[in-house]
Amino acid sequence: MKKFFAILLCVVMVFAVVACDTNTNEETTVDPNGNTTIEAEYKLGMGIVVDMSSSDSKKTNAQVDATVATVVLDAEGKIVACRIDAVQNKMNVAGGAVDTAATFQTKMEKGNDYHMADWGAEQDNNGDGKVLEWYDQAKAFEAWVVGKTAAEVQAMPTQTLGEEFGSTAGYVISADADLLAAGCTIQVGDFVDAVVKACNDEQGMTFTTASEFTLGVAATSFVDAKDSKAATATENGIVAMYSDFAASVVADGVIIATLNDAIQPKIAITAKGECTPAEFEGTKRERMEGYNMAPAINYGPNYDPNNDGKVLEWYVQSEAFSNHVVGMTAAEVANMETSVNSLGYQMTTDADLLAAGCTIQITAIKAVVAKSANNAR
Repeated sequence: MKKFFAILLCVVMVFAVVACDTNTNEETTVDPNGNTTIEAEYKLGMGIVVDMSSSDSKKTNAQVDATVATVVLDAEGKIVACRIDAVQNKMNVAGGAVDTAATFQTKMEKGNDYHMADWGAEQDNNGDGKVLEWYDQAKAFEAWVVGKTAAEVQAMPTQTLGEEFGSTAGYVISADADLLAAGCTIQVGDFVDAVVKACNDEQGMTFTTASEFTLGVAATSFVDAKDSKAATATENGIVAMYSDFAASVVADGVIIATLNDAIQPKIAITAKGECTPAEFEGTKRERMEGYNMAPAINYGPNYDPNNDGKVLEWYVQSEAFSNHVVGMTAAEVANMETSVNSLGYQMTTDADLLAAGCTIQITAIKAVVAKSANNAR
């Protein structure tokens, strides 16, 4: 009998033994060599907050600000990783001109060139005698939210700076002692809102891994020449400063979860440079059926390049792309082959991705997803 149980034990060790804890969504796996790994389930979410209130007709300044946050949540809804960045796309539109060749960097990409530290005592909102650069303050906030739920981040205490703070009077900053001590003394409203949106992302991607992983976020911005035009004496112009966003989880050199999104805000301008931002209706993912891509099938075969008789909504095509690139490296995503369709769009040539219904232009999507994977830290 003892020999029988010994043999049985060997059989159990040869074949992987998997035990699942339903309370934590963790799976313990024992390989034939007796090595134990614990796989856990996580969720990747992304949130984007857009603000065009800085567009100023008096200063002939067209501006789009967008803060993006991505989080990885554990099975209990607690943040295990967070990354934040922001775009601040500006254009001088004096005389109604539109610079379609303008280029933009994110605040993280600008690094020390954002020059927040140069303000010195004028923005020393915690009285420690120094001001950290934007990227350092954002990283301090990223670290602060780890271990917290969306509700706990939302409940962060804040304070409004008084007149004694000079140029930053009226700023709403954190009142959390630990966050202030870490040097995060800038306005944090958009940080909070973007992180909470990311935690509550209903289109987030669930993944399971036993490996250590890193998280990256990225944004790319450009002026859409097709949708932009200069103002004339009789007709308003349009500034279309668009941005693409992505978040990626990377383990063992490959993407194990990713999301992508985009915004298309437009600002009307007069020949005098007066700005009137259009009402922002949400990101492409957020708009879902409201983006109205599916009705494009009514415009003929040009909008049905895979000839399946239908056009999927943008958020569905975005999800198909995200699912497709799981398991790929950043370089493989960046180098995905495309071909030009009859509309001049660069679309995928991959049969599986086309069959999944992803027939949109993917040049910007693949670039920003690859960038987010390369940004993972």
